[in-house]
Amino acid sequence: MRPRHPIAPPAETGAPRRRRRAALSLVAVATLGAGLVAAVPAQAAPTTIDILGINDFHGRIAQEASPVAGAAVMAGFVDQFRTTHPNTSFVSSGDNIGASTFTSFIQEDKPALDALNAMDLDVSALGNHEFDRGQDDLNGRVDDASDFPYLGANIFRADGSHAYDPYFVKDVGGVRVGYIGAITELMPELVSPSGIAGLTFGDIVDSVNDVADDLSDGAAENGEADVLVLLVHEGNSSGTALDAGGDFARIATDVSPKVDAILSGHTHQSYNFSVVPTGGTTPRPVVQTGSYGANLSHLAITFDADTKATTVTSELLPLYQKATPDPEVAKIVSDAVAVAAVEGAKKVGEITADFPRAVQSDGTENRGGESTLGNFVADVQLEATVGNGSQMAFMNPGGLRADLRYASAGASDPAGNLTFAEAAAVQPFANTLVVVDMTGAQIEQALEQQWQPAGSSRPFLKLGVSKGLSYTYDPAAASGERIRTITLNGAELDRAASYKVTVNSFLSSGGDNFTAFNTGSAADSGKVDLQAQVDYFTVPAGSPARVATPDFTQRSVGVTATPSPEAGFAAGDTVTLSLSSLLFSSQVGPETGTVSVSLDGVELASQPIDRTVVDKGDETGRATLSFAVPAGVTAPTAGPVVRQLRVTVAGTGTVVDVPVVLAAAAEPVVVDPTPAPTDPAVPAPGAGAGTGAGTGTGAGTGTSTRPTRVTASGDLAYTGSDAAMTGLALALTLMLAGAGVVTATRLRRRRTASVGTTD
Repeated sequence: MRPRHPIAPPAETGAPRRRRRAALSLVAVATLGAGLVAAVPAQAAPTTIDILGINDFHGRIAQEASPVAGAAVMAGFVDQFRTTHPNTSFVSSGDNIGASTFTSFIQEDKPALDALNAMDLDVSALGNHEFDRGQDDLNGRVDDASDFPYLGANIFRADGSHAYDPYFVKDVGGVRVGYIGAITELMPELVSPSGIAGLTFGDIVDSVNDVADDLSDGAAENGEADVLVLLVHEGNSSGTALDAGGDFARIATDVSPKVDAILSGHTHQSYNFSVVPTGGTTPRPVVQTGSYGANLSHLAITFDADTKATTVTSELLPLYQKATPDPEVAKIVSDAVAVAAVEGAKKVGEITADFPRAVQSDGTENRGGESTLGNFVADVQLEATVGNGSQMAFMNPGGLRADLRYASAGASDPAGNLTFAEAAAVQPFANTLVVVDMTGAQIEQALEQQWQPAGSSRPFLKLGVSKGLSYTYDPAAASGERIRTITLNGAELDRAASYKVTVNSFLSSGGDNFTAFNTGSAADSGKVDLQAQVDYFTVPAGSPARVATPDFTQRSVGVTATPSPEAGFAAGDTVTLSLSSLLFSSQVGPETGTVSVSLDGVELASQPIDRTVVDKGDETGRATLSFAVPAGVTAPTAGPVVRQLRVTVAGTGTVVDVPVVLAAAAEPVVVDPTPAPTDPAVPAPGAGAGTGAGTGTGAGTGTSTRPTRVTASGDLAYTGSDAAMTGLALALTLMLAGAGVVTATRLRRRRTASVGTTD
């Protein structure tokens, strides 16, 4: 039997529970007074109560475009509802604050909490954003500013005790309603691990069922409840149908039938499902309101005190312009708007075009895609920490909460003018910048961790990388072997050398499953990410404002190449390059439609780029280039030799060098092999385009299996030298061929093993 965690009953608010004897006596008197037959046993009439709920409010206190109603209208609607339904409770399923708009953010979300206090919010589940600044901040500043309790039945300390109240019981019209709170089990990948140190996040179903049993087992010390409602900060992935076989489907079905309704959150979806729980017979409501106060959930619950029977109906109530604003909350909002207007209007800098995040095919955010915004923020954070010795920077996509837009925000805000409010909307978490000492191998590991572990909320998270750092990857390679080359300022990254890397405090503690950033020694710079962005644009008095222009060069490119034959490609052999990540999904820069491959300046093939947006990954901008090896460019009779194919994306600045192994020539040599870098004719590594993946698909993470690099200009350029001796060149070819055979074998086995399976 799985041991239960001890539950200490939290303080109860509301009127004391009425004793059934007293209720029955009152009913009896009323019955006699009405002249009914006294011999018939008196029965209490069923009681109807109402519960209004929100989720993922995120400090949206000011009214915005539909459907964001604003806190004043929400409060007015709740006031109006309570007038006609006096037995009403108002609750939340978490994320009341955090990732907020500037109006609330600039005052650390105190206006949002003040507004919820004024609405008499009864109780809230904890959401992941309540932990944005760590548990100490939650337990201190946030809790002190909240007039309602926070619940988390599946949050435990190391000793197994509950770190937060698991439940809260409130008397609503004589009905004791037990609210059980729970939070997503994915917390370790959603917030900074250092902020939740010492806490574990248990199985939601098991934790909730334990509490439900304790609240309905007849033991008065547990604060018995007549009705149970789950407030859970986890939700369905869509608003159309319950996820088949997903984690939330298990919550919706396997939470005990003792729980009468589930009010969910976290996924920002709007739905109102009815689900029959395991072991039960009656469908129960499973509801989520969307986000930002667009709707309220409404549960109408009828409870029969004699039979203990409960019936529940549910609905979503739209809020936008549905009520007269509450005066008290309207004053809180207007005061916050006034403060934000002064601070937010301050000019930070100028931009020449949009800096958007990556997008899905439906226009929503794609955290798996490279973006001009993510790379720009990494550039900013690197500049902020060069004084700390930093050489490169990475930015997590989940830390980007809004786009930077060139269009004017108002008549007094010229187009291209970047204000404090606009900058703050991008990074509202107030993370500090940390400089971590990492080896080249650990940096490679961090890039490999963009492919997230099985069961993660997203399969792939694309890191923004600073200018000068670039890499190639093979999307078809096995896990742990996808990253091919990494260059820093044109030089191949030394896997054994140590580098200083800037990341925010979220990443430095292993957030988003990027544990590689938590393996080296780290020094907190003390600089906050938002302030770093403001400082980036700060110039001496009297100097022109700094202007930022988006960089449309891809800092990572996917390359899968035809495996090289053992002796290299001979004249007439066909070489195929499958390319991806050639364009940004939200491409707003120069129009481009083609990609070409050339050798020594002679174009070998050109193809239109497939611009179709690829969801949940970074493969947007795809093309396949095939060509026959020209007769005049094979190796000397002593060959083989490594040559560089240059891949160029028209109009973007993206240039990739891909090594190819050419066989010994049957005829006299026409083109000499690329000389070693010690030859004075070879230029130094450039700062333009970058390296591509090797011609084989089986290179692993160790340096011994990587193809020899030769010098080429560009951000993604290879470095190194051709083999000066034919023996070394032949050894290289054998290594490449062997790697290709191994990879081919692995791929065949993986294909065989994957038949009949799904992700």
